Amino acid sequence: MHAVHQLLGGVRAGGPLGARIALFFAALFLTYGVVVPYFPVWLHASGLDPLQISTVISAPLFIRLLVTPGIGMLADRLGRYRAVIMALACTAVGLVLALGLATGYGPILVLGVAFLLANSTMLPLIETVAVRAVRSEGLDYGRMRLWGSLTFIVANFFGGIAIEALGGGAALWMIGLAAATTVAAAYALPVAAGPVPPGAAARRRAGWRASSPARLLGSRLFILFLIAIGCTHGAHATFYTFGALYWQSQGLSAAWVGTLWAIGVFAEVLLFAMSAAIVRRFGPAQLIVAGAAASVVRWATMAFDPPLAVLVPLQVLHALTYGAAHLGAILFISRAVPSIGTGSAQAFYATIAAGLALGIVGLVSGALYSAAGGLVFLVPAVVAAVGCVAGVLLLRGWDGGALWDAGGDVLPSPTAPAVEG
Repeated sequence: MHAVHQLLGGVRAGGPLGARIALFFAALFLTYGVVVPYFPVWLHASGLDPLQISTVISAPLFIRLLVTPGIGMLADRLGRYRAVIMALACTAVGLVLALGLATGYGPILVLGVAFLLANSTMLPLIETVAVRAVRSEGLDYGRMRLWGSLTFIVANFFGGIAIEALGGGAALWMIGLAAATTVAAAYALPVAAGPVPPGAAARRRAGWRASSPARLLGSRLFILFLIAIGCTHGAHATFYTFGALYWQSQGLSAAWVGTLWAIGVFAEVLLFAMSAAIVRRFGPAQLIVAGAAASVVRWATMAFDPPLAVLVPLQVLHALTYGAAHLGAILFISRAVPSIGTGSAQAFYATIAAGLALGIVGLVSGALYSAAGGLVFLVPAVVAAVGCVAGVLLLRGWDGGALWDAGGDVLPSPTAPAVEG
């Protein structure tokens, strides 16, 4: 009962505002929970070969280098995050409907890449809304975000059952139904992402040199942050691509493969549920370093055919390698970046960590997997080590304050506790 109370606190945290943000996380990750495992299944059922499937899935990771920061800057400039999120949600649903009518590789490539871009670009925007709520209302980010992890698990499980019964073609319609929930959840979001600091409108009209993106990219600390979090998250690419295949090659059953995935996600959920206590004890940079260090251990151990008894605790480390690192990233942006730059900061974070880094590590791992087998996990171990070094430099160099003069924008204290339900 206590565990249930802890989880329900995620919806209650911060009252209606926290509930509305949690609802959108739940809807968005319901979609991700179908798209990540089953969109390739639909592509295969539509007649695409493995190279074509990998092209559709990988292309958005690199194209978003231009798209995601641009949309983040637009949302920052307009100050209307809900409107941009709703536009992307409606676009995603429309593209799913168009995919249902598409035939042939060319049309599916264009529509599929556009859908994945629209769908993925909503995440840094809702993270911006969440950061604004953490800053202005003192909400508990982890309690809002954990509902996304829970719906991701639900979508994985029931999506597999549906595809087993109806075939791979059903995946697209499940994606469409899940995407439709993001439209409804976006409508429930607050119109404004938080109070507008004095002089924000004037700074939005300023030239590039004075703009938030330029200030972020010119900040040594922000670049260290991007390297640390990008390497830590990007190191997961090898596991996301080859983890299940590797475990199967070790003789593990499909049931155990699914169980190991579930262990990792549940560990992440528990960390988010306890985020308020964790944040009171550890700072953003400390959490990022912990995630990077755990990544080195996790992936280096994976490279040497660990038995099942070792794989279970390695999966528990997902609470650190993803959960702690992501929580640290959100807190860093909340505490270091003035409000006018949070959308751009989230866009850069998503572009590097969930785009460029994942794409590069995935391609390198794909080129080496056939020859190296499990030793390919040394690639993400090395990448995570680079992230760990950058994280330590960030920890030593950042004093916990804003990256530049906030101009009347009051940022939260580095030790400010989150509001709990």
